[in-house]
Amino acid sequence: MPSAVSSSQGAVAVLRFGRLAAMGTVAALIVVAGVWGSWGTAQYVMLTKGREQGTMTVARCSGDACSGPYVPSSAGSTARKRVVIGDSVAVRRGEVLTVAVKPDSDEVVRTGPAGVLYAWLPLAGALLLSSVVVAGGLRMARTAWVMAGTGIALLTATFFAVQ
Repeated sequence: MPSAVSSSQGAVAVLRFGRLAAMGTVAALIVVAGVWGSWGTAQYVMLTKGREQGTMTVARCSGDACSGPYVPSSAGSTARKRVVIGDSVAVRRGEVLTVAVKPDSDEVVRTGPAGVLYAWLPLAGALLLSSVVVAGGLRMARTAWVMAGTGIALLTATFFAVQ
């Protein structure tokens, strides 16, 4: 009989380890996907040295993008009659935004604190989603609350900065 009890305990330990490994992998993948999704924009916003920088005046918005003229403020940057920015970043027509130009395109991203916060929004969502996995799958409530709190703080700060 003692061997049946020890093999049962061993099976429980293996299942517990499997659950922890699987949920840890899922949570890590969600956070990595959030960083990956954010970095596509954040690299242009945060690493501005050597990039074209200037201002854009929002002239018109249609669909999911706004456009307007670009006035350079960095050395080597050229003026453009029309550049494009995502509509969700450019909130009002006539607003002047500080922007950085993506290389080899007429697409711009907002810079400054609002641009940095907006660029990291996918990470905020990933933190919120992975906090549920960490709380339920890993049973690490404090860590999950910290992750969720960080995600909510980033979302809230972005909301107020972009407005």
